[in-house]
Amino acid sequence: MDSYHRFTAKIILTALLLASVFAPAPAQDTATTPPEGVTRVTSVEGITEYQLKNGLRVLLFPDPSKPTITVNITYMVGSRHEGLGETGMAHLVEHMVFKGSTKHKNIPQELTEHGSWPNGTTWYDRTNYFETFAATDENLKWALDLESDRMVNSFIKKEDLETEFTVVRNEFEMGENSPQYVLMERVLASAYLWHNYGKSTIGSKEDIERVPIDNLKSFYQKYYQPDNAILLIAGKFDEAKTLTMVNELFSPIPRPARVLKQPYTVEPTQDGERQVTLRRVGDTQGVAAVYHTPAGTHPDYPVLDVLMDVMTNEPSGRLYKALVENKKAAFQYGWTPALHDPGFAYFYAEVRKESSLDSARNVMMNTLDDASRNAPTAEEVERAKTKILSTIDLMFKQVDRVGLQLSEYMAAGDWRLVFLYRDNVRKVTPADVQRVAQAYLKPSNRTVGLFIPDQKPDRAEIPAAPDVLSLVTNYKGEKMVTAGEAFDASPANIDARTKRGQEANGLKYALLPKSTRGNSVNMQIQLRMGNETSLMNKMTTAGFTASMLERGTKTRSYQQLKDELDKLKARAYVYQNGQSAIVGIETAKENLAAVLKIVTDCLRNPIFPEAEFNKLKEERLAQIESQKQEPQAIAFNVAQRTMNPYPKGHVWYTMTFDEEIDAIKKLTVNEVRQFYKDYYGAQNAVVSVVGAFDEPVIRTTLKNDLGKWKAATPFARVPMQLFADLKNKTESIQTSDKTNAMFVTGLKFPMRDDDPEYAALYMANYILGDGFLNSRLATRIRQKEGVSYGVGSFLYADDNDKVANFGSYAIYNPENSERLEKAYREEIEKMAKDGVTADELKAAKTAVLQNKQVERSQDGILVSKWAQYLTKADGRTFAYDADYEKRIAALTPEQVNAAVKKYIDYNKLTIVKAGDFEKASKKLAEKQPASSVSGSKKD
Repeated sequence: MDSYHRFTAKIILTALLLASVFAPAPAQDTATTPPEGVTRVTSVEGITEYQLKNGLRVLLFPDPSKPTITVNITYMVGSRHEGLGETGMAHLVEHMVFKGSTKHKNIPQELTEHGSWPNGTTWYDRTNYFETFAATDENLKWALDLESDRMVNSFIKKEDLETEFTVVRNEFEMGENSPQYVLMERVLASAYLWHNYGKSTIGSKEDIERVPIDNLKSFYQKYYQPDNAILLIAGKFDEAKTLTMVNELFSPIPRPARVLKQPYTVEPTQDGERQVTLRRVGDTQGVAAVYHTPAGTHPDYPVLDVLMDVMTNEPSGRLYKALVENKKAAFQYGWTPALHDPGFAYFYAEVRKESSLDSARNVMMNTLDDASRNAPTAEEVERAKTKILSTIDLMFKQVDRVGLQLSEYMAAGDWRLVFLYRDNVRKVTPADVQRVAQAYLKPSNRTVGLFIPDQKPDRAEIPAAPDVLSLVTNYKGEKMVTAGEAFDASPANIDARTKRGQEANGLKYALLPKSTRGNSVNMQIQLRMGNETSLMNKMTTAGFTASMLERGTKTRSYQQLKDELDKLKARAYVYQNGQSAIVGIETAKENLAAVLKIVTDCLRNPIFPEAEFNKLKEERLAQIESQKQEPQAIAFNVAQRTMNPYPKGHVWYTMTFDEEIDAIKKLTVNEVRQFYKDYYGAQNAVVSVVGAFDEPVIRTTLKNDLGKWKAATPFARVPMQLFADLKNKTESIQTSDKTNAMFVTGLKFPMRDDDPEYAALYMANYILGDGFLNSRLATRIRQKEGVSYGVGSFLYADDNDKVANFGSYAIYNPENSERLEKAYREEIEKMAKDGVTADELKAAKTAVLQNKQVERSQDGILVSKWAQYLTKADGRTFAYDADYEKRIAALTPEQVNAAVKKYIDYNKLTIVKAGDFEKASKKLAEKQPASSVSGSKKD
């Protein structure tokens, strides 16, 4: 990937989205003798539980295959535990504990200095905090000391609350910008009359703004205690030494005298269908339905998960076929979370503006009602089970994120529930699925439509959550997954272990064999195609061609392709990026040969079925239309078009939303088929493989399936341009009825990623806005001013052309525009004028260098970097990384400051803002005091 577009996409995702997956993976089942005062409770599939005398539960999950450690602490408190006037309090406390504690007064600074990947999250039943960092005793002791101190010694100060509550309100308003999110919030609020699951975790804006500091502190002191927490440590560490550290740091915290009383509200049985109507600005329609369901611990919950997949799976799901294939909706999905108390099943469909919402609603309700009448086939149930179990199997191999998903099962009742869930999914039968559909998918148990009187209401009785202890006592689990090697992630070792070469047709490859957890392997195939002239006006066609590769071949249908990959416990995807079609593969060593046959079948034998092409068009149109009035999407789109004014039709040209819609509507399946014939081939391809694999399997694919495949049209890389005559500008775009606004800046200059000044400028940007919450922009605009939830800066320099871009972004309430822009300008000008300090640079170096080490421990990152390096004409290797990090380590403040003065100038920035500034201006005017009466006479 060698374009500016990939970096902007990363920034958008970083600013707008946090996502978490789980990967329980076991350790050696060797008994570790706990220190005095610590009790060994149980061990399941490599995870061992201990308990301290103060009640703290400790889970150890060693894995030597990656040089990282993840520390995750979960508190059993979420929005379910909030009382009257306390909505959002659990989430607000999550923010406040980053503000400092007795021994750790600047937590964001420490998180950055240790090169960690940190965050905190709040949900219905729990709150958790985690840090992933390089595996050293020093880092581990720091993380444990941090979590033990802020467990009971966080400041929770009034002055911090005064700035943070506006940040949380800003986060609240981010969700308010999305009609899809708000619709879900409204539907759940109507479905639950009394239970807190009907309230969003982020809470009420009014409660967030009004909570007294004493109330917040009492809430913190009540729930943040050792007897209400589970500490999990996963990664490369010594068990005995770590358990001793935990005991020394956490056991001095006394068990509190108070007894926590669990919430006892039970949602009454719903006695009739309910309906919600939401009216907001937007370009797409939506229909949703929610049903009350049992708790995540109930035996019916795994069956419900299978039922959900039977209904919503793409492309075989019943709702997908009824809505998407019949062109009633553009796309659909559903989910059913595993919760402590009886929860819900949620279904949603996006409908384009010119389609009938009533028709889509009727089809959705009829299809859901039909699930209880027509039992699923054995094939439908087996497909769903295979998919769910495949997902679990893949996730078990990512031990560094195990705490994130185990937190959900801890909150539901016990961490061992994850294994019971997996076991119970295997037992599900078609009869089970129909029984569960009959029990819960009833009109009287649904929130979506009009109230209809019913003389004989048929109500769904939701069973109580079972006793968790009886479910998990004496549970032993299955055989442990094979652990990988303790891999040295240094650049020198990566280069030494990698075999590089070239096939007869020009294809280049890099093979890095290593022993991995569960024999996992990552692979990337990048097909480079076309040139500046041949690709003119063809980028929409290129994108659709890549996406259509997996939708049917000469020997397999779309459904068969997905089924085979699920059975092989594999993940494969393809997308277009500029001149490249990129194929990503993740599977296990024993399945790699079969997976490659499927992938190469997609690459060599696609048939581009017209029905699938039309469904893809509808999906893409709906996605684009939903962005047309979103401030974030608009601001980045306009900024890209302003900063990169390539001619229309050029490879790097950024379309307006309307241009994209028009291009998609005009596109035909025959154009896609012709594009494939003209541009697809492997003579300019690169292939990278990292993980456990048999080299002959890879060699066979490279030689027989890719090594002789040539494209009809020659490839020539399309260079990036600087546009020397580009003038900076400021543009403000009105987006009505949107609570949040987006602020984006950019500045381009001549620089490549191997230029001598790049390292200096990279560190300056890291200090300014690319670090965690302690970057200058975050400290000033988020921490101090409290006007932005997401704020930061970025620096990108191309690896081929001397084209670099510095930019920044902030999400904020338009009422705070003046404060935001003033603070931003002052920080940029201060950086240009005064530069960075020696202490700032020293801390940033430590953080960046450790972060680079953590990056190289991720196989997905390694496979992408090797693919990128193979496209370089100079034959780049990881020696570049080693040299780059040496340059960073040797930097002086004078070098950094000289680079800043040379390249960063506020007055040269292009600035784009999008938001409802008219409403904000009106509100601010209303807040101004009334002027005195003119013409009054002095006595």
